[in-house]
Amino acid sequence: MKKNSCTGKPELSAAKHKYRLLDLFCCAGGAAKGYNDVGFEVVGIDVNPQQRYPFTFIQADAFSLTPEFLMSFDAIHASPPCQSYSDLAKRNGNASKWPRLIDPVRDMLIDTGLPYVIENVEGAPLRNPIVLCGTMFPGLRVLRHRLFEVNFHFFAPPHGRHPRVHTFDKRKSHYGKTDDMVDFVQVTGGGNCTIAAARDAMGIEWMNKGELNEAVPPAYTRYIGNFILHHLRSGTSRKVAVGKETVWV
Repeated sequence: MKKNSCTGKPELSAAKHKYRLLDLFCCAGGAAKGYNDVGFEVVGIDVNPQQRYPFTFIQADAFSLTPEFLMSFDAIHASPPCQSYSDLAKRNGNASKWPRLIDPVRDMLIDTGLPYVIENVEGAPLRNPIVLCGTMFPGLRVLRHRLFEVNFHFFAPPHGRHPRVHTFDKRKSHYGKTDDMVDFVQVTGGGNCTIAAARDAMGIEWMNKGELNEAVPPAYTRYIGNFILHHLRSGTSRKVAVGKETVWV
């Protein structure tokens, strides 16, 4: 079995057929990296330039894409802007400041008939979403809950207890007792760790701080990507150990 050149761990692959995945609202490519790790050829689309996107990138409005273009892929991942659904927007009462795109994105993806993933923050109006958290994946050190709506068989790993996180707040009882390169950290907002620690905690080495604040950890989509592969192959599912993780393929 081929090993990942970065981690040295066994790597699942899309094997005989190189499946293609379209990454809509791709930002800097956290989700894309996970899908690529399991063998997908990934193409990213974003209305804004993404200079650090690690794969093929096209600057475009997702809603300007033709059905023919969408149907040239085997699966689609979409991460519509999340600000309108965030707790911060709800607290500030300014959720209407940002577009609410989940419904039109869902309609567009359903029309393709392809397996799809819609990712967003807690509070977003996804249908029967499954929550993934950093505690579910060995090696991650970030408490980042993200919701995933899919149209194929998918379930979450066990959700571990949230540990305390590294802090810069001297009022906290564990101040000075944690190490941001070892313990869990908070990455979003001002954060409570260095950018080096944030990158290490999320398994993302190429992003700046602003991009890390928005990113999906690649471990999440490596996990989801294996379910998509099973769906596309339509074979009998089985458990496979990949490093410390057990996945269904």
